[in-house]
Amino acid sequence: MRGSAPDSARTERRRMPRAAGAMATAALLFPLISAAPPATSTLAVSGSPGAPGSLQRAFAAAAEQYRVPQSVLLGVSYLQSRWDTHGGAPSVSGGYGPMHLTDAYTALAEAPHHSHGAEDPRGDGSRPIRALPEDVPEPSELPARLHTVDRAASLTGIAPSELREDPAANIRGGAALLASAQKKLGLPLGGDPARWYGAVARYSGADDRATASRYATDVFDVIRGGESRTTDSGQRIVLPASPGLAPDTAQTRGLDLRSAGADAGKADCPRTVSCEWIPAPYEEFGEGDERDYGNHDKADRPRSQKIDYIIIHDTEATWETTLKLVQDPTYVSWQYSLRSSDGHIAQHVANKDVAWHAGNWFVNSKSIGLEHEGFLTRPDAWYTEAMYRTSARLVRYLAGKYRIPLDRQHILGHDNVPGPTRMTIPAMHTDPGPYWDWAHYFQLIDAPVRATAGARSGLVTILPEYEENKPVYTGCTKAGETCPAHGSGAVRLHTEPRKDAPLVKDAGLRPDGSASTTGVNDTGARASTGQQYAVAGSKGDWTAIWYLGQKAWFHNPRTQPVAVPSRGWVVTPKAGTKEVPVYGRAYPEKEAYPEGIPVQPHDPLPYKVLAGQTYAMGLKTRGEYYWAVTFDPSGHKVVRGKQQYYQIQLGHRVAFVKAEDVTLRYSS
Repeated sequence: MRGSAPDSARTERRRMPRAAGAMATAALLFPLISAAPPATSTLAVSGSPGAPGSLQRAFAAAAEQYRVPQSVLLGVSYLQSRWDTHGGAPSVSGGYGPMHLTDAYTALAEAPHHSHGAEDPRGDGSRPIRALPEDVPEPSELPARLHTVDRAASLTGIAPSELREDPAANIRGGAALLASAQKKLGLPLGGDPARWYGAVARYSGADDRATASRYATDVFDVIRGGESRTTDSGQRIVLPASPGLAPDTAQTRGLDLRSAGADAGKADCPRTVSCEWIPAPYEEFGEGDERDYGNHDKADRPRSQKIDYIIIHDTEATWETTLKLVQDPTYVSWQYSLRSSDGHIAQHVANKDVAWHAGNWFVNSKSIGLEHEGFLTRPDAWYTEAMYRTSARLVRYLAGKYRIPLDRQHILGHDNVPGPTRMTIPAMHTDPGPYWDWAHYFQLIDAPVRATAGARSGLVTILPEYEENKPVYTGCTKAGETCPAHGSGAVRLHTEPRKDAPLVKDAGLRPDGSASTTGVNDTGARASTGQQYAVAGSKGDWTAIWYLGQKAWFHNPRTQPVAVPSRGWVVTPKAGTKEVPVYGRAYPEKEAYPEGIPVQPHDPLPYKVLAGQTYAMGLKTRGEYYWAVTFDPSGHKVVRGKQQYYQIQLGHRVAFVKAEDVTLRYSS
């Protein structure tokens, strides 16, 4: 995610090669405590796993059998899986079922290996970066938190395969682990849920007190507030609120967990998350003509440049490999990594400095990058609720501190970042991809995506029902092979208002003029939750939007709409203008560059905004370029021009147009 050097002066490092190692080794964590197993006979749970009410009854039965308060069992399960079963598929960190019982060895051994490539952040033919391999470890090499299925099997007498595949058995396994942790603490079973804080903290698998405590606090926040939802298997689960519940948080003192490191205070995080400082190296390496430095640039943001964006990534690697990569001085960098199993956060680059993460130096210099442990092309390798929640807290904190609006014009996926030049477009990254749940994420950020205008508005915001919206994607394991059916926050765009019409074209991705595909990494005909587009027409159950210089149609039935009316600023070419050039970065005019700083090439992208077309405007910015090509930051300089730009939602990615070329108006 390099972006420091000018195009003409030095080679550019690539964004992390998205090696498709599966969810194996992570930072070593403590083993779950042992306890004498209860009798292996279980209470009968009536009805098949998919029968209405069967999952709720399974929680009640397991709570009674292992004498775990039902609210505690439900709260832990909600924070792990939101009570979903995921059809028996493992999470990013190898967890199965509603209780997220982990068997990372099995998950890793069965996972497909796939990569979706790496882009050159500058588009200047950069040298490749060495990828670290992800080998399948032996079970004995895995930390205990990544194979809790084995412990649950010994406590319950239930076979590991059944604990992975059968939701009721999985719930019993989780209850047994909680009861075992409670016994180890010398505390009685059953009784007041407030006495189970320590056992819940232990269930997190964290090896430090801050992460374990944060996890337990989140679980008890869920219990206090209550939750209810229909799961992915059609089960309605209810956890009644217990607003007066006050857990004994001092219990974590008996867990023998490590304290935060001496450098923990260097991490810039809200108090509501667990966060540590694992710095990316800023150092020189190599000799002679090969001398270089890495893996980020020193700066003084926001004094030097305003931070306009937060960029959401997935790692395409496990937690352990992610930390190895960011600590490699010859590699690239990002500000924060988030662990899927418990939401733990590590910060690597100070927010005042510029990390190399987005594949676009203009965006790098004005953004903060968040990497989430995960895999784009494995839709069933699900993220835990714990990670979504801590990520949302971090985003809200950063947005407040740096005055970043909480919308999809400023909170971008890496797949929304524009290629800086024509040549870089095909290699730009596509994470976090169509399976990231933007709607749920923005609810957790406390900025829910919703309608803001009446039905006749000239703008729409994409908002499909995630669980119900399951467009066909291909290429998760093999090119052309259909991916598993899965919920998605994206809708597909056609050239005509019918499902058999070709998909719209992306002239940057396919200069040969061929149509877009259903490939999971093909963003050429895709609009995602929260993105706003100007309406170009409607016909029956279909809506057209302006997209990459053309009309793009998506199925939007009144009975089950996938977009809501919105209001906001839009741009259209000035009267008498036939077409407006589009740019991948907002660089200054050549007159703004002082002596000694080369003028940066600023050619338009292969897209046009044509007369009569309208596009949603995201932000207004002056042309800027951060000159940073040396290890010594004393010579770094921000070049500012007079040229004004508007950021627009051009396609799936944003882009920039010159303010002088367009007319700005408000669409209500």
